[in-house]
Amino acid sequence: MKSNKDSTLPELGLTKQRSTDLNFFLYRRALHPELFHIYLDKHIEYSNFQADIWVVGLNHLVTVQSGGVLVTELTSAPCDLLTDRGLVTQFRFRGERDFSYRFSDNVRYLFSSQVEETTEHIFRTTYRDLSQYAQSRGLYVPYEQWSTNGLVPFSFVDYEMRQYELQVHAYHVFPGEWRILRTQSIFETRPANSRSPK
Repeated sequence: MKSNKDSTLPELGLTKQRSTDLNFFLYRRALHPELFHIYLDKHIEYSNFQADIWVVGLNHLVTVQSGGVLVTELTSAPCDLLTDRGLVTQFRFRGERDFSYRFSDNVRYLFSSQVEETTEHIFRTTYRDLSQYAQSRGLYVPYEQWSTNGLVPFSFVDYEMRQYELQVHAYHVFPGEWRILRTQSIFETRPANSRSPK
């Protein structure tokens, strides 16, 4: 995605990051695109929601809007460019983590993440399989300028729409650390009168 933004403005996603620097951010608002260097994006209008998915370096951002409610998920290193306004939660990625939050009667968000650290041999096998799969679907961005250990870091964001739901699976691959950050997000936008009784 190319934009006519002021080249003097700093942008998130232009510099190589370590997996250990990355944090999860959840907002009840949208974030301005001029904050980011967007390598690839996807706009979705489906059922009762619309969504934008951006790949921003070895990070990603997803914004979902439904019935006047805005939800934004971001993976990024903390920086002064990011606002605290509308911030629901923030935490550093370590091991496995699950989180859920209800934004309204109709909008619920579920999230899980895993930082997978392996041996070089297992990493190279996983890297090969995942990169081949990623190039056939979703949003795939390799970063040859950050190549390490003969491998190219990449981000892969896959998504699936259901009637009142968006599922997002993201993979950020760090060959220099033999680590893969995996996240899964579910944005539920089911109208109150269509929910199944619990």
